[in-house]
Amino acid sequence: MYHIFQISGEVIKALGLKTKILITVVFSTLLILSVMLLSFSNNFNNKLFAATINDESETPGDKLIGGLLTADFDEGSCLSRYHKTFLYRKPSPYKPSEYLVSKLRSYEMLHKRCGPGTKAYKEATKHLSHDESYNASRSDGECRYVVWLADYGLGNRLLTLASVFLYALLTDRIILVDNRKDIGDLLCEPFPGTSWLLPLDFPLMKYTYGYNKEYPRCYGTMEENHSINSTSIPPHLYLHNLHDSRDSDKMFFCQKDQSLIDKVPWLIFRANVYFVPSLWFNPTFQAELTKLFPQKETVFHHLARYLFHPKNQVWDIVTRYYHDHLSKAEERLGIQIRVFRDEGGYYQHVMDQVISCTQREKLLPELSTQEESKVNVSNTPKLKAVLVTSLSPKYSKKLENMFSERSNVTGEIIEVYQPSGERYQQTDKKQHDQKALAEMFLLSLTDNIVTSSRSTFGYVAYSLGALKPWLLYLPKDLTAPDPPCVRSTSMEPCFLTPPTHGCDADTGTISGKVVPFVRYCEDIWGLKLYDEL
Repeated sequence: MYHIFQISGEVIKALGLKTKILITVVFSTLLILSVMLLSFSNNFNNKLFAATINDESETPGDKLIGGLLTADFDEGSCLSRYHKTFLYRKPSPYKPSEYLVSKLRSYEMLHKRCGPGTKAYKEATKHLSHDESYNASRSDGECRYVVWLADYGLGNRLLTLASVFLYALLTDRIILVDNRKDIGDLLCEPFPGTSWLLPLDFPLMKYTYGYNKEYPRCYGTMEENHSINSTSIPPHLYLHNLHDSRDSDKMFFCQKDQSLIDKVPWLIFRANVYFVPSLWFNPTFQAELTKLFPQKETVFHHLARYLFHPKNQVWDIVTRYYHDHLSKAEERLGIQIRVFRDEGGYYQHVMDQVISCTQREKLLPELSTQEESKVNVSNTPKLKAVLVTSLSPKYSKKLENMFSERSNVTGEIIEVYQPSGERYQQTDKKQHDQKALAEMFLLSLTDNIVTSSRSTFGYVAYSLGALKPWLLYLPKDLTAPDPPCVRSTSMEPCFLTPPTHGCDADTGTISGKVVPFVRYCEDIWGLKLYDEL
């Protein structure tokens, strides 16, 4: 439209001075107004967009979970980091302590100074090649390390990864993660400006498959053989914390043991159990842990939300499934079924136990008789989504048929979903583990949850979601237990193979009575953290 405003040179010359000034003022005013209108329009659109987003989410500060997360990451590189907490899950009633937040920021700076690729890391790895000539009195600077070895199923790995990270936090060590399995394909980096993945050229990687109680630098074995003392500190130690650990292995956390272990620059840690409860037996650790976690049952909940951010490919599975199947429900129930038998799959007594538990605890309604179904007609029936995770698809199919073929006493609409049913566990297969991680996060987004006793998969899901689960008792002799389940009073995972006693002065005290907030698990022998009240 340029020609509309074009004024020929002849017309301009014919006009008087005052008229020329007037025209200039008018055009300048129009130009300024047009710029202001454009700016206002953009500003309005931005505010409208922001308002639309904030209607569906919490404030931007909530993305950091009360400071638990740092803002130093690009959001697009790992969508789950900042989106998972405020788009899909109710705000957690448990806020991280200021001390924990401060400790995590300090750790991030330490990891950046000492992590892979740094001068400090390169210097520290040099000493591993000269095992016998290591001088324990020499100062190696501020960088000491603990290497986490990937072992067993994904649930075990996440529990032990959180345990080893907490130990690193308590002892000012750097955690490095064995990446020869698929952790790097599942989880985003948790620390900004650095990596937690152990380089593949790490000098001790060649020994990894030989790390067991017979390994010459196994701390438990050296302790039993009296071959380690303050004057014979090796450059690395192997800590064995599996289900077959001896007390000499399990008691590494005691103060007298830590006085030696603390001098060793490199620790190699292999574990398949959540050993956090035993760390509270060390008085020095306990004082620090109490400041980090005033609410004692929140340890894994906070650490998992800090450490575990599914990669975009996994997060896409979570968000698509949630939107397609769970988002419209008024209430969501998670049911996680794990059968600990050689022949996994479907068992009728397990199905009977699940139905008995969920109906006794009013998590699912009972079926109506013919008379009740005529009377119980609800104008606005409640929609309840039931998310089942199991290696067998038959459990969800049975539940689905049960509620589709007959009405129920509450009139609720019960919709049953199961994301996958792979029939047997396929640890270390990328797609299988991606599905498993996605299902743990989907379970954590439910309102109530029922999980199998002893299942590390279930432990991760309910603790991540700040849920106090109903735990299914282990069946005996192919018979459903009565009662079928128990409601836990803590959302912490269970330490399945704890030490039998405490440290030093507490050696005569059974481990479930050393401190009032570390007690036996409700459903199985093991230790769990509880809030004192």
